[in-house]
Amino acid sequence: MTNVKFNSKPFEGSFNTLVDDLLSELPGLFKNDFNNVERKGFIPVNVKETDKSYLLEVVAPGFEKTDFKVNLDQDLLTVSAEKKDEDKEDGFGSASQQKQIRREYSYRSFKRSFTIDEKIDATNIEASYINGVLTLNLPKKEVVKASATEIIIK
Repeated sequence: MTNVKFNSKPFEGSFNTLVDDLLSELPGLFKNDFNNVERKGFIPVNVKETDKSYLLEVVAPGFEKTDFKVNLDQDLLTVSAEKKDEDKEDGFGSASQQKQIRREYSYRSFKRSFTIDEKIDATNIEASYINGVLTLNLPKKEVVKASATEIIIK
């Protein structure tokens, strides 16, 4: 048997303090963008820097390589994906006679844009999709250092 300790008695206090505690927590839901429309298409991205390049890792499991579009328009890199829902059959007339009883996940389309500066070699950007992670390799341009020149005083 596990004993659980309470710092205070569970029903200590009045109804008014219970309501005050509840109402003080409600703004936190809205502050954390609980129901923000913009977050519905949000997809997490990790950005890493190495000596030679930047790596963008877009976490998007369940997609195929053909579902992604990666576009570079001047200095704006846009990554998007859209997965078409297959036409669902009722099971009447299909050979498998399957019927979906519960659906807890679905694939959503998304679009993320990143601004690229002049340090990136845009002509050599590479992309790969392995195990649900789209990895973009953004190589850095070679920095040409001006050689030091000695100025002769006349």
